[in-house]
Amino acid sequence: MYLGIDLGTSAVKAVVTDAGEVVAEASESLTVSRPGPRMSEQSPEDWWQATDAAVRRLKDYAPGIDAIGLSGQMHGAVLLDAGGRVLRNAILWNDGRSESECQVLEAAVDVRALTGNRAMPGFTAPKLLWVRRYEPEAFSRTRMVLLPKDYLRYRMTGEFASDMSDASGTLWLDVGGRCYSERMLDATGLSISHMPRLAEGSEVAGELRTGVAAAWGMRTVPVVGGAGDQAAGAVGAGAVVEGVSFLSLGTSGVYFVPDSTYRPNPAGGVHAFCHALPGMWHQMSVILSAASALTWVTRLTGAASEAALIDEVESSDAGPGSVYFLPYLSGERTPHNDANALGAFVGLDHDVDRARLAYAVLEGVAFALADGQRVLEEAGAKIGEVSVIGGGARSVYWGRILSAALGRPLTYREDAAVGPALGAARLANLGHLAGDPAEVCPQAPVIETVEASSEEIGRSKARFSAYRGLYDDLKDRFPSLRDA
Repeated sequence: MYLGIDLGTSAVKAVVTDAGEVVAEASESLTVSRPGPRMSEQSPEDWWQATDAAVRRLKDYAPGIDAIGLSGQMHGAVLLDAGGRVLRNAILWNDGRSESECQVLEAAVDVRALTGNRAMPGFTAPKLLWVRRYEPEAFSRTRMVLLPKDYLRYRMTGEFASDMSDASGTLWLDVGGRCYSERMLDATGLSISHMPRLAEGSEVAGELRTGVAAAWGMRTVPVVGGAGDQAAGAVGAGAVVEGVSFLSLGTSGVYFVPDSTYRPNPAGGVHAFCHALPGMWHQMSVILSAASALTWVTRLTGAASEAALIDEVESSDAGPGSVYFLPYLSGERTPHNDANALGAFVGLDHDVDRARLAYAVLEGVAFALADGQRVLEEAGAKIGEVSVIGGGARSVYWGRILSAALGRPLTYREDAAVGPALGAARLANLGHLAGDPAEVCPQAPVIETVEASSEEIGRSKARFSAYRGLYDDLKDRFPSLRDA
């Protein structure tokens, strides 16, 4: 049996697998602090407490656990002092405060050539430049910088380690060479001594501390490198070979395409990262608000739940009308790389009701993902079959809107909402017993394939053109609106 732990933005989820099947799961909620404009932070201690609580709820399975895998939200910056103490709250992936630091970084070194990626505020390196500028005391005391899931590893094992996929999102990794770039570290005032050692996702990277093992009712089992949440989600979805891609509809939205070749395309805002498995990379387009946009409009309009609101949209047959929604509630990454971008409803009139607003949100997220698909295809991505995972995978109705926007069928599979935690458990399996990743990480059985009609695709294509034009019309206004 294997334990997979996924540190998300809204919750920690833990699953137990036995003979490859999920037999138990538990989760504990988290909250996000927003101490200022474009800021998003969490307490690492809260992560640990939530992890501890979730794992303890699985105590009946604890004695049989053979290995542990970790997954987590990417790009977050956890700063530790010489005694391993946290210096400040972690700055998260959807924090946009370091936009000017991205410009400083790109002026100092050729970020795109060194890392295969553009400097974006969500990445880790610009966050450290911001800390150096505005919190110099904390920066001077920093002795180790960890990613979120790697802080959990430190608490679990005492080891400072990370994996290739998660480290790819720091801007400190030579992604093609799968090693740190000393030039990128130097550009942020750091050195390799500030970095955890690197491991592949299925490589053992520590052993559970005796005290933690006793508290959890486990043996001192190995803990593997694990993966960033998207690469772990890919392992959980069976996207471990070329031609098997997925869409993840979580807090953010991700279009993930595995590749045996390193194919950077920084100009289009595509992320080129290491996969969680040796010798594999992936291309990824990312939007910062996906299912979180649905949660937002649910709260805004007073609907009982996200599911109830989608049911209302479907039963009212709201359909596309005059309303468009730009889902840039936290700025945007692919393809715009615009931390100043803001969400917007455009086309409101007296006939617009809650259902039409909600439909516009579902469609706006679909269009943002289609914008990402456009630049992935320009980069030569071998997309192939696309499965849908994450919390948003619970709605097949949304899937039809997505299929129309993307112009391709989408596959829905069992355990679609488990995602990264399942992938983390599978990496633990590989680290414990080795084996062929394609066999250990199969795709789940198909529940349904959703394919929009040619009429729906044509209508969506016409609306997508208008959607893209709205960003171009508004982008120059966003900075002043945000400052106001």
